Amino acid sequence: MATGPIKAVDAALMLLIVANVGAIIVGTDSQIRDSSSEFFRYFEIASFCVFAVEYLLRMWSCTANPEYSHPVKGRLRYALRPLMVADATAVSSYFVILFLPTTLDLGALRTLRLLSRLASLARYSAGMQAVAVVAAARRGELLAVVSVVGVLIVLASSLMYFVEHGAQPDKFSSIPAAMYWGVITVTTVGYGDVRPITPLGQALTGLIALLGVGMFALPAGILGSGFVEQMQRRYAHSATTCPPAAEKSCRILPTPDRHSEPTHRLLTANPVDEDPPQRTPAERGHQILSRS
Repeated sequence: MATGPIKAVDAALMLLIVANVGAIIVGTDSQIRDSSSEFFRYFEIASFCVFAVEYLLRMWSCTANPEYSHPVKGRLRYALRPLMVADATAVSSYFVILFLPTTLDLGALRTLRLLSRLASLARYSAGMQAVAVVAAARRGELLAVVSVVGVLIVLASSLMYFVEHGAQPDKFSSIPAAMYWGVITVTTVGYGDVRPITPLGQALTGLIALLGVGMFALPAGILGSGFVEQMQRRYAHSATTCPPAAEKSCRILPTPDRHSEPTHRLLTANPVDEDPPQRTPAERGHQILSRS
């Protein structure tokens, strides 16, 4: 469990990441960047130092985890984790930006750094970690939905090409050109710059738009049910865990159930549903005499 200083460091790093993301976004405005070029440069240098030290400390201390205990192989495996790769990318992009000539166009590197910093936020955000866990647990269902949407786009684009090519050869010149219409129709965006003019094409557009609404509602339902299951598992885990202050007065006893796997329930040392211990008359008399 994270202590106060660890939480404070994590919060400070998260704020620095957010500040860097904001600086990258604001820095795309040439007028603002030219008027505050010194501030942006010193801020990038300070950020580079902080993130470089953080990365080195993570690499140095990762051997405390038994999974990465080997001093060389363990650190290499730890460095290849997705979040560590994102950190390394961000730090290296800082290094390149700081030491390359300022006359070069470094927009691509700054975009790469922005994406890497956004990915690094997942380490400090419980909400983003929950999204990743749910998406990984439901990856099969999500992949199936993506596949169905892809088939729907190809089918709709092919049909619309054969329906509208004769009436609008410039806009529906090929099936790949018709896929632009297919994407904006399935996603129900509908910019209106490419639209069918034949009655059959308009009827097909309405049908595809309705199917698109249903297709894009499926991922929301899948992720929503995944979040509910994740919260239920966390609640069940917390309900079967003794509080640290009551570890001596708690014990976990198995509750047998022949229809399911064994579960556990939390009982106190003196549960209220147990009968008090029975004493013999001699023991009760001895207790009375001891009190007097």
